[in-house]
Amino acid sequence: MRGIVLGLATPHPLAESLPAVYAGDDFARRWCQGLDEVLAPVLATLDCLPAYLDPATAPPDIVEWLAGWVGVTLVPGIPDTRRRQLVMAAARLYVWRGTLRGIRDIIELSTGQVPEFTESGACAWSRDPGAALPGFPDPVLIIRLQAGELSIEESHLAAIIAPFVPAHVPWLLELRG
Repeated sequence: MRGIVLGLATPHPLAESLPAVYAGDDFARRWCQGLDEVLAPVLATLDCLPAYLDPATAPPDIVEWLAGWVGVTLVPGIPDTRRRQLVMAAARLYVWRGTLRGIRDIIELSTGQVPEFTESGACAWSRDPGAALPGFPDPVLIIRLQAGELSIEESHLAAIIAPFVPAHVPWLLELRG
């Protein structure tokens, strides 16, 4: 419950639903009015539940709660609109988890920047049996971003990216400028 909202009227006053024997009792009516003040925010929240569960219309603290439901990391420094977009895109993001597309999408939604990738893996063919192998011998993924345009600390950004990089691939985050 979000708390008591002063002056919030309840759509279903308890005093009006009292049996006839208590309806004329002043103490019972005042007791019910006190309960109405406490229950009004609960009823208002339940009446507006779809708005609370929609990241586009939910209050900012509820957006963080929804992010926990869908497994998205929200860190300080991300503007409110980006936070809401991250929560809304969670299902789509998890479909692409472990791929370059998923990593690119989470970085774009978090920072607004398109990252630059260098990865060690590669695939090629050759007619020559002694041709050089593509890529690098050691697996690595390097993610490059412009540091001057970031509103997020590097450690927070790494916490956002880490769940989307395959567990067996070592990776580096390089911030330029």
